[in-house]
Amino acid sequence: MTKTRKIINDPVFGFLSIPDGVLFHILQHPFMQRLNRIRQLGLSFFVYPGAMHSRFLHSLGAMHLMHEAITSLREKGVEITDNEATASMAAILMHDIGHGPFSHVFEEAGMLPEGMSHEDISLMMMQEIRSEMGKLESENYEQVLSLAIDIFQDNYPKHFLHQLISSQLDVDRLDYLCRDSFFCGVTEGSVASARILKMMNVVDNHLVVEAKGIYSVEKFLVARRLMYWQVYLHHTSVAAEQLLIKILTRAKHLIAAGVQLFASPALHYFLQSNIQNSSILLAHYAQLDDSDLLSAIKVWANSDDKVLRILCECFTNRNLFKGNLLEQPLTTAEREELSQEYATRFGISPEEGAYFFVEHISTSNTYSEKGESIGILLKDGTVRDIAEASDMLNMETLTYKPQKRYLFRMK
Repeated sequence: MTKTRKIINDPVFGFLSIPDGVLFHILQHPFMQRLNRIRQLGLSFFVYPGAMHSRFLHSLGAMHLMHEAITSLREKGVEITDNEATASMAAILMHDIGHGPFSHVFEEAGMLPEGMSHEDISLMMMQEIRSEMGKLESENYEQVLSLAIDIFQDNYPKHFLHQLISSQLDVDRLDYLCRDSFFCGVTEGSVASARILKMMNVVDNHLVVEAKGIYSVEKFLVARRLMYWQVYLHHTSVAAEQLLIKILTRAKHLIAAGVQLFASPALHYFLQSNIQNSSILLAHYAQLDDSDLLSAIKVWANSDDKVLRILCECFTNRNLFKGNLLEQPLTTAEREELSQEYATRFGISPEEGAYFFVEHISTSNTYSEKGESIGILLKDGTVRDIAEASDMLNMETLTYKPQKRYLFRMK
């Protein structure tokens, strides 16, 4: 049977080629197709209306960059078998498969069982896909997917393959910086991803960047910091996230109290307080996407519960929380005063008044001193940390974690 290749037109990297085989079957799987219905940047569209791209598109772009990275490393004599190459591409294709609606908001709202993260669900979904594809006859899909999971979990001897998926300079970050800046219409995230990939090499089983690429790495780190404050942690986006978290928290409270609320079966399952880690959880989670929350919020805007109704009206009509910078944390007296202010305004209890404000700290981390360093391969064959090799950056600058403390409250 003749193998075919699928062509996908990506607005960022051009035409992407998908070989017929395990990668195409993964793309066709309902778990992956679900990512078409989840926005990559969550609620950033409240600030950047163009930020409507999906996690599916990001996963495709990351897979493309993985292919480019492997091709470049092979040209430099790094031994990567065909199975390892395919498994690495499969691993990065599925790396975000467990994300919930509006990206991190669903998780931050406490909608998952305690101790569980979207990474755990990603692994569960990968294992389920492996189990299903392992039943296909005359194919080595199960072997490749097992290898992909090992690489994803960093359980494979070739550590540099895991670094391409998850490190301080990986194809995931290279794609989302380029992609997010493109769709938001900002230039700060534009990085020379092609050059960085061409400058990658492997020394002692660790990924490094040749000295010729040091300036591209410097720009990558600066772009990452700027994108966090201009896009990912934009105060309006964070305000929208905090409002959505308050909505979900109120809905969970009402359902726990026995109130009947409209929700899709999948959303209703996670609004309950007795969620168990089981196959039932995965089945419901696989049906969950942005539309479940948006449709529920539109209906809840007519709820009999005053708190939920007001919060949902504000979200639907973009009457978001207003953010003000705080010099120091709110005191107990200040919190009580705010709660009473909203209680008086809406004719509700002070406990319910607390739904209309939140104290939040935004922080970014450009480079983690606790993580694996970005190694720069010098001409003499030695490897130095980017903070030591760069004449522009230093460890103190790279690892500085600026924080902004906000009071978000209803106008």
